[in-house]
Amino acid sequence: MIVDVSRGHAVESIHHVQGVVCSATGDEELCTGDPEVLTYWRSAMKPFQALPLVEDGVVEAFDIELEDIALICASHGGMRQHTERVAALLRRLGLNEDHLHCGPHPPFDRDTARAMGCAGRLPGRMHNNCSGKHAGMLALANHHGWPIEGYDRLDHPVQRRIQDALVEWMDHEPKDHHWALDGCGVPTPRMPLHEMARAYSRLVRQARAGRAAPAAVVSSMTQFPELTSSPGRVPLQIMQATEGRLLAKEGAEGVLCVAALDDDWGLAVKVADGALRAVGPATVQLMDLAGVLRADERVALAEVAEAAIVNTLGTEVGRVRARKTGDTGGDA
Repeated sequence: MIVDVSRGHAVESIHHVQGVVCSATGDEELCTGDPEVLTYWRSAMKPFQALPLVEDGVVEAFDIELEDIALICASHGGMRQHTERVAALLRRLGLNEDHLHCGPHPPFDRDTARAMGCAGRLPGRMHNNCSGKHAGMLALANHHGWPIEGYDRLDHPVQRRIQDALVEWMDHEPKDHHWALDGCGVPTPRMPLHEMARAYSRLVRQARAGRAAPAAVVSSMTQFPELTSSPGRVPLQIMQATEGRLLAKEGAEGVLCVAALDDDWGLAVKVADGALRAVGPATVQLMDLAGVLRADERVALAEVAEAAIVNTLGTEVGRVRARKTGDTGGDA
């Protein structure tokens, strides 16, 4: 699949995208490009990293609510609703922001970042989009009596417990994958795109079956999507446009995974050059090709499928839209 970036009537840039739709049983229902392409799961892995908190009784031990689980699964915007909830969870653990092993960065939410800049405030570790996940990992360590120091290392009991939890969702043993450090410092595996899609399909299937941990994670994200993301980001747009029928989670470098709560498929896309602007159009195009979007959902996602490019005056000057490889994209 190709995502065209046009200016006027001409294509100015293109992004190549791999995409796959799979069933929970492993059948590939649709693919554009190479479903075997290897890439890092990045933050699209977060729902699976949260499962041990439910399975091990951590949520009961620290009064962790569905809203907290949503934030633990989040790539959040650093807005007050996000940072205050992270701070509250850390207080229940008897910890503080300094215990988070994720570095500070400006909030993803532009309004929040702008307001902080105007006030002369520097971002802290809680503004990191992964701070909820890190707080969840600290809760897991605290609950089991494991040391909190080094909880982000691959050989720490927290990371080993997460790897154990991944076994049933992946096609291969976690130890068989290459692991590297994510942007927030936590290990992330490199795996085939179709394996990501199947993992999401299996997750929602188990949630539908009433299994506690998958049900809690899926419900938290689809009921409180604003806690998992920030305004204008594709996963939030997908979950809101489909009123929680679809679960969506992005990862850095152009990764996105989607699954349907009422159907048996999972989807994964990877933009070859990592451009986030191509993720939305490619994902909607893939769902269109697979026939998994309802008519009203497709209308609600129209601006995601074909995103406008505006200049500094707010004037539309181009579009970002997806097409199948081989289709004519206009003059280049």
